[in-house]
Amino acid sequence: QVQLVESGGGLAQPGGSLTLSCVVSGFTFRLPNRYMRWYRQAEGNERELGAQVRPLTGTTTYTDSVKGRFTISRDNEKTTVYLQMNSLKPEDTAVYYCHAKGVYDYWGQGTRVTVSS
Repeated sequence: QVQLVESGGGLAQPGGSLTLSCVVSGFTFRLPNRYMRWYRQAEGNERELGAQVRPLTGTTTYTDSVKGRFTISRDNEKTTVYLQMNSLKPEDTAVYYCHAKGVYDYWGQGTRVTVSS
């Protein structure tokens, strides 16, 4: 059974930082067709892809709105994915979801991030 458990959300001030974690179990990280992603969904908006890492190679991609501010990383031994978020803006306020893509797709329960003064 695949499980993704996110943590690290909360309240941050504009310009502040937060780090999200996603602990993954039951999902083999280091296969060629495996990708780990962080999505986010703001209230009233569609869910959007924020960042992706390929655990096998460490290759990362980012959507333009977070590029240069967010960093996705992984620890293959701990099967954990991180999202370091710096220079946070109010528009980063959303529920953040960890996603595992292999033959099938798996989602975490989400963790809420609120950026407000």
